[in-house]
Amino acid sequence: MYFVHTPYFVRKFHNKKLIWNIPVKEKKIFLTFDDGPVPGFTSEILNILNQFNAKATFFCVGENVKNHKKEFENILKNGHLIGNHTFNHLNGRKTKFEEYILSISKSNDLYKTKLFRPPYGRITSKQINEVSKNYKIIMWTVLTGDFDKNVSKEKCLKNAIKYTRKGSIIVFHDNKKTKEKVLFALPCFLEYFSKKGFTFETL
Repeated sequence: MYFVHTPYFVRKFHNKKLIWNIPVKEKKIFLTFDDGPVPGFTSEILNILNQFNAKATFFCVGENVKNHKKEFENILKNGHLIGNHTFNHLNGRKTKFEEYILSISKSNDLYKTKLFRPPYGRITSKQINEVSKNYKIIMWTVLTGDFDKNVSKEKCLKNAIKYTRKGSIIVFHDNKKTKEKVLFALPCFLEYFSKKGFTFETL
């Protein structure tokens, strides 16, 4: 089970070191992409973002960065920001503390960043306390559901539009399983909010 829109009570009563949205007065949205980079698909995402002069933050898996260096470099060349997503996409609640921290460190050896997002959003209090010493731990306001096989591409777009407000952090996924939904929903999302005067910024 997951929340498409993170409820207020979750944000209020969860660990205070987790960031769920960005308080802003301006019409700014913070797009994020998890799991990449992926050959071909990442470039398609970048092309769509460029069409709308949109910037985003890519939470990259270290193993993918190591294996797909060209795609990773293209993210940076296009002016986007990078975040750490562990080296091999670990679920913090199912991973020993030392192994989890080592995986983050291993990614940090490949690229430097002050941003971290726990894969699956799963992370223990002990891990939070350690990781927050070196990173801002970024969660989300809106989870589009692009990873959910029971969610259509149309529903994914509806989810993204319905709950997005200024300061929202939006999650799409940069992996092969989500490609069809993202390539459908992302340009429609960008067009919808561009017409309403929003800009799309890095974290």
